[in-house]
Amino acid sequence: MRERRWHATGPWFWLNRRLAVSVSVVLFAFVFVLQWFVGGVEDPIATLYVLPVALLALTFDFRVGLAAGGASVGLLGVWVAASGDTLSPLGWLSRATPLVLLGALVGAAADRIRRTSEVERRATRVAMLQREAAEINDNVLQQLAATKWLLESGHLDDGIELLDATMTTARQLVTRMLGPNSVLPDDLRRSRPTAAPPRR
Repeated sequence: MRERRWHATGPWFWLNRRLAVSVSVVLFAFVFVLQWFVGGVEDPIATLYVLPVALLALTFDFRVGLAAGGASVGLLGVWVAASGDTLSPLGWLSRATPLVLLGALVGAAADRIRRTSEVERRATRVAMLQREAAEINDNVLQQLAATKWLLESGHLDDGIELLDATMTTARQLVTRMLGPNSVLPDDLRRSRPTAAPPRR
């Protein structure tokens, strides 16, 4: 659960996408109304659409960022048509291009950040598993060495007791490494049967 998504501890718009969408809708509406009642064709109010476009692109990905840029251009077109004003081709280009490019570029950057974070998270998980495997190896080998010494010195009862403790320790360490949903220690299933001891 803690590794379900890479942005589990990220900024607020990654933690709560619905809130980010709601804020973006409010910003789109605010800029549209502001342009309707305050601005004219020559006013740069339409550039404020970069706020919701960038927010949506960061929250989601390239496609959503590109769509948000297109939506802002659409809202600009609705305002121009309803207001009766006109924009020259250069005016449309100077207003629409930054909005669309911003959504696309920021969305692409957000995608790359996600991929990079996933790689780093996997590398961290592998390093943790390696450390835990080394701990298992050290603990088990030390106890097995002590068990061998006890058996060779004739302390059979102590050797068997330590061997049982070693097996318990190994199961506990492996269970901790695999997680609470592992099949160890009670429901262990081997992929191949253990070789039978040689007959004497």
